Amino acid sequence: MNALTFAACLGEALLAGALIGIEHQWRQRMAGLRTHTLVAAGAALFVLLSGSFGAGDPSRVAAQVVSGVGFLGAGVIMRDGLNVTGINTAATLWCSAAAGSLAGAGLPGYALAGAAAVVAVNTGLRSVARRLDRRPGSGDEVAVPYAVEAVVAAHDEAHVRALLVKFLSGSSSRLHAVASTAVPEDGQVRLRAEITAEGPDSTPVETALARISMEPAVAFAWWRQAS
Repeated sequence: MNALTFAACLGEALLAGALIGIEHQWRQRMAGLRTHTLVAAGAALFVLLSGSFGAGDPSRVAAQVVSGVGFLGAGVIMRDGLNVTGINTAATLWCSAAAGSLAGAGLPGYALAGAAAVVAVNTGLRSVARRLDRRPGSGDEVAVPYAVEAVVAAHDEAHVRALLVKFLSGSSSRLHAVASTAVPEDGQVRLRAEITAEGPDSTPVETALARISMEPAVAFAWWRQAS
């Protein structure tokens, strides 16, 4: 293998991984542009390495790439009560590794086609999946209640409350109430917001919590699925 072939295969893997990563970065998922690009590049490098062993079997290295990415994907799957998040991200990482392996094997057209298919599934089937996420036989969306709570400094209560309202009021969630109670220590206030989301997607809640947690006035913040 010469340097030009190596660079071409690696570049194709970077491009395929970037195509998949851009879509995930745009939707602010746990693994974004850099992670997917690196996964695809790493898979390509291992496949390219296997080709330098001469009489060795390159398919054995590709099989180990699949197993290795499985452990990486398990790291982004999280469980909170009855909710499990990150499965789509783990599956997308697995597909990024597959696209990178195709590029490393010298199949750039197949690698880019695979990356395009992954992006199409993540974008095109998203709305379809939401429509299918209904109670059997009812035709109604599954409404899942969530509660978000935060302990904030009293002087910044209005600002944090406004942030909660902004990030919890969306097309896929419905904000019902925001209440505050005084905490008898250090001039703090406990804010509690109650929303319902369509289906088990806790993304609006996680986004709101991540945003308010960046505020210096927020001492504690957490969310849970309400009963």
